Parts: sequence; C-alpha cells; structure tokens
Amino acid sequence: MEKDTLILTRKVQLYLDCDDKEQRSEYYKKLFEWQDVVYRGSNMVMTHQFIQEQMKDLIYLRDEVKVKLGDFKKDPEGIFTSSKMHTTYRILSLYFKGKLPSDILSSMNMTLNRAFSTDRVAYWKGEKSLRNYKKDMPIPFGGNQVKLSNDEKGWDFKLQLFKIPFRTYLGKDRSDKRVLLQRALVGQIKICTSSIQIVKGKIFLLLALELPKKQHELKDHIIAEASLSVEHPITVSIDKDSYQIGNKEEFLYRRLALQAARQRLQKAATFNKGGHGRKKKMKSLEHYNEKEKLYVDSRLHLYSRRLIDICVKSEAGTLLLVNQTNKEEFAKEDEFLLRNWSYYGLIEKIKYKANMVGINVIVE
Repeated sequence: MEKDTLILTRKVQLYLDCDDKEQRSEYYKKLFEWQDVVYRGSNMVMTHQFIQEQMKDLIYLRDEVKVKLGDFKKDPEGIFTSSKMHTTYRILSLYFKGKLPSDILSSMNMTLNRAFSTDRVAYWKGEKSLRNYKKDMPIPFGGNQVKLSNDEKGWDFKLQLFKIPFRTYLGKDRSDKRVLLQRALVGQIKICTSSIQIVKGKIFLLLALELPKKQHELKDHIIAEASLSVEHPITVSIDKDSYQIGNKEEFLYRRLALQAARQRLQKAATFNKGGHGRKKKMKSLEHYNEKEKLYVDSRLHLYSRRLIDICVKSEAGTLLLVNQTNKEEFAKEDEFLLRNWSYYGLIEKIKYKANMVGINVIVE
C-alpha cells in the first residue's frame, strides 16, 4: 500500500550557541571526535554485513559452515547468537561504547543496515562495490533528540543536541526552511532520523521531516507522455495538448559557455603567480566547476517542476517517460551527450517531485 507521507530533507547551517571560547573549543572537539568514530564504525559495520551476506556463497568452505544466518535460539540452523540487526550493533557497542551516545550508535546501525539492504542484490551480482564512507560523513541521531525553540528575535531557531547548544542560520531563506522548522516546533510535522555534518569547519543539520503528501485530484487513466532530449529538455503530450519545456539555447549553450570559460582559465593558470601552492592557482577553476554544477542543478529543478505542474493541472495521474532506455544506451556511446546531457539527474528530480504529489512514473 502506498504511503500517504513522504520524507523531506533540508540542509540548515548551524552555529554553536556559546560565547565562551574554551567551551566552544570543547564542543568542536567533541563533534570532530564523534565524526571520526562514526566514519570508522560505519566502514566496520559495512564490512561485517558484507561478510555475513557472502558467507553462505563461499563454496570453498566446509558444508557444515554454510548454515543459515539467523539467531540459533529461534532457528536450529542459525549461527548468530542474536538477530542479524543486533550483531552489528554489538560490534559498535564493543568498540565505541562510551565514545558515542547510545542514540547515535542505534541510528548508525539502523541507517547502515537499511543502506546495505538496498544494495545487497547488486553486491551479490558483482555489479557494485561495497560502500566506503569518508571522514566528513554525517553523524546520525534520532529525531526525538532535536529540541527546537525560537530565539529572542524570532527569526532563527535554537536547538539542543546531546546537551550541545546550537542556533540556526537561515539568512534570507528563499526556500521553505523557516516554515518547516516552525511547523516542526509546534508539532505539526514529525522530525525523523536526522544527522549533523561538518564540512570545512562549517556545521550543517540534515533535518529529515515526515510530511503528508499534497492531495490533488489526479486520474490514473490520464497519461502524460514525456520525452527527454538535448534539443528540448522535456517535451510532454497529454491528450491533444503538447508542451515543450526549455530549449537547447537556454540549457546546452550556456553550459558550453561555462566550460569554454573554464578551459581558457585552465590554459592561463600556468602563468598564475605562485607562492601559495596549488590551491591558489586552481581557485578560479574550482569556481567555474561549481558554477556549472549549480547552473545545471537549477535548470533541472526548474524543468522538472514545470513538468509536474503541467501534469497536476491536466489531472494526469500517470507520467510515462517514453524511449528513455534507448536514449540512455545511445548517449553512452556519444561522449558529447554523456558529458552534457544530464538525463539521469533530470529523471531523479522528476521522480522525486512526482512522488510528492502522488503521480506514478513509468520509464520505458
């Protein structure tokens, strides 16, 4: 049965709400220690999960070894002394109990088990390598740990996490972050398992919120047929009506112009003044890399939003992406298309926005 709710994640910048320099230093030290433990523990758990899953397929072991991966108390053929989920929690407790709050350990274990279950078939087929977590990975925790409150000015928010005081920085906030935080504060929406991430000294809260889906009068028998291409990012037909969203000049030419500007800077970087290392020489190139990425992401969000708005207006309950599989295979052989046609990112954004309003997406 399809769920009536969906999980939204919003990235909110945080500051430590503490004026004492020594205390702030202690808070930062604790957060960095937690991040290091989470990254090491996550890789350890994924390794144990992989070994457990592959053990029954190790044909070079004795037959007595290849038994069921389950709790021997519930199944005579099982080899575990507890449930499969609890085995990895015991590993985390053994090595990191006292170094991390128990809520973080539990959230880590749940998140990692869910991630492994998602990819387990691909691991078994050899189509995917085991996930490898890096040092800047987020620190997960249960949603009940977030204690929100309004600040004195009523503009940003304060929150307590494991007795560490934070305050949000929303800036101009052209998105819906402030509204969602206010709704979470008064209990209108539920805060789910979230996380904190430290990137280049900045602290970010990856806040997961459970929201009800927007209810629209959609009819499953009304089908919108959409085609993705370079000439027109999206062409959609509903009954006798046809719409074109975006064009080649708007998307591709602007992207190529950014790439050309980057190439000119790359050639000129040889003559940049030295003395400050590689980072200073490459600063302008990194700027254009980020600029292209943000431009493409912005366009794809705009195109996918327009498509879903058209479907909702036409009451189309089914969205069919036609001939997409063939186009993807063709794009893999064309280096230019593979580099500049962001079909995969566009499809992911279409699916995400369609799920929010209850539209069924079918990819042919």
